[in-house]
Amino acid sequence: MRSELFSAENLEKESQQPGLRLQNSKMLKIELNGECMARTGSMVAYQGQVQFQALGSGGIGKFLKQKLTGEGVPLMKVSGRGDVFLADRAADIHLVDLDHGDALSINGANVLAFDASLQYDIKMVQGMGMMSSAGLFNCVFTGQGRIAITTKGTPVVLNVDQPTYVDPQAAICWSASLQTGYHRADQLGIGTLLGRSTGEAFTMSFAGQGFVVVQPSEEPPAGIAGAGGGNQQQGGVLGGLFS
Repeated sequence: MRSELFSAENLEKESQQPGLRLQNSKMLKIELNGECMARTGSMVAYQGQVQFQALGSGGIGKFLKQKLTGEGVPLMKVSGRGDVFLADRAADIHLVDLDHGDALSINGANVLAFDASLQYDIKMVQGMGMMSSAGLFNCVFTGQGRIAITTKGTPVVLNVDQPTYVDPQAAICWSASLQTGYHRADQLGIGTLLGRSTGEAFTMSFAGQGFVVVQPSEEPPAGIAGAGGGNQQQGGVLGGLFS
């Protein structure tokens, strides 16, 4: 049988080291030898002896935060030995390696999978007040390990070396050490009073030393606070083994 479908770029990529890696730009492969955390409903295929366990509320503190804020990651624990393939509506997937001392603030809807060695908590986005329909809370990951995040399209990574402003519905993640706030983009005037608007009522502001990842697409309202992402209709609750 012959077809371009069977070209080398589409064949399963093999590695001798366990862990998270890209099969291609839209599919994550976990070469599993132990356990990993993944978004509920994100598995598209697997080989080997693999078990999937929907996580409960984990620590009571996280459970209450998830109920109050709407933020979090509906998780399943993936354990065993084999190959697991994950995806989220053909979104682009990117890998981030965290070292001890690093902290990444990320929209929970953009978390696809992460090493069990990482910890996360739900924290308020400082300086946002009640100005954003995109939400006030993010997941902050710390520890040492790898995390897979998704974007709609190819993102830009902005180095915050000067005042930086981002549409809150396009901000995917940023260095947790950055200072955040809001900046009114629309100028109040007769046009505003007549119902004319730029569509950019305000932006998030970032200051300090670090980076911001911006996707070329705006999440709907509750983008930062929305916990389910592409699989929220498939069930699952906030889980965590790190309390």
